[in-house]
Amino acid sequence: MADQIIFWILAAIMTVFSILAVTSKNIIRSATFLLFVLLGTAGLYLLLGYHYLFAVQIAVYAGGIMVLFIFAILLTNRPGENVKTEKYYRKVIAGITSFAGLAFCGHIIYWNVNKAYTLVATSELKVQDIGHTLMGTDKYQYLLPFEFISVLLLACIVGAIMIARKR
Repeated sequence: MADQIIFWILAAIMTVFSILAVTSKNIIRSATFLLFVLLGTAGLYLLLGYHYLFAVQIAVYAGGIMVLFIFAILLTNRPGENVKTEKYYRKVIAGITSFAGLAFCGHIIYWNVNKAYTLVATSELKVQDIGHTLMGTDKYQYLLPFEFISVLLLACIVGAIMIARKR
């Protein structure tokens, strides 16, 4: 019962801060609201008993990636500027697209929920097994995507610095 209460509290926090992150006109506040969503996700990992993913979520996403976001925002944007409001038809199109995506995701989850429960492991994986999967080069291992992401993040940082230097 306590797990369900904690889950619903975390879900409510994540929902509220997700909505605030996309509706806030101040980009620094949006990044801060995103930080709370990432911390809520870490709480869900802890609730599920995935201590390694909890630690990675806190260290990598809530720590490192948020610092990178704030760094990029401050280099490429003037946070004090007023943001123009979008036209009404764009808001309607965004709402319809969001609803369609939500319906699609709900359909996939509804029809695959029984399969998902049979695939969930009953015990936590060893950190060594996770490391071998992340850094392996065999089939279904993730070294190549991991390296692509690091190059992508480096390109984003270099691009932000180049844009900031032009000002």
